[in-house]
Amino acid sequence: MSRIGRAPVKLGDVQVDVNSTGLMAVKGKLGELSYQLQPGITINIEENILHVLREDDSKSQRALHGLSRALIQNMVTGVSEGYLITLQVIGTGYSAENIGPWLRLSLGYSHDIMLHVPEGITVEAEAVPRSKTTRSDLTSIIRVKGIDKQLVGHFAAEIRRCRPPENYKGKGIRYQDEHVPIKAGKTGT
Repeated sequence: MSRIGRAPVKLGDVQVDVNSTGLMAVKGKLGELSYQLQPGITINIEENILHVLREDDSKSQRALHGLSRALIQNMVTGVSEGYLITLQVIGTGYSAENIGPWLRLSLGYSHDIMLHVPEGITVEAEAVPRSKTTRSDLTSIIRVKGIDKQLVGHFAAEIRRCRPPENYKGKGIRYQDEHVPIKAGKTGT
């Protein structure tokens, strides 16, 4: 058992307010997020350190204890620092471009893919110029930023799902640190 629920959450310059119904609001320099505390889960704030407490040691309460602490930590990090996921578009002729609240992806299909950027997320698409001395298949870089970790990760996964990297040439959309094993083709066997 990880006992992650017992770890304290350092607040720093983040303000936390809880009303009588258990709705918790976290405010920081980047914005505000809210979370409804689960039944049996309470929080205690002492000297700018937040502790998550549970009412008993039942299996469901232990699971909610760790979950609530992790979600609260993600909210505190989000409103103070924010989250960033970087995606790389690799492939000849592939591109990504911002058009207002839309992200246009040209990924080798017969049509362009238009994704609507959700509220609370900013997306930057940057074209990478090809260097004349070295061969680079990297054509665009997409940066997904926001304060809600779940929303940022979900939208980045939605972008990647449009053209996942394939194993023979490595073309597609991948996360910045993702390793894609390249298989040998028919001539390599």
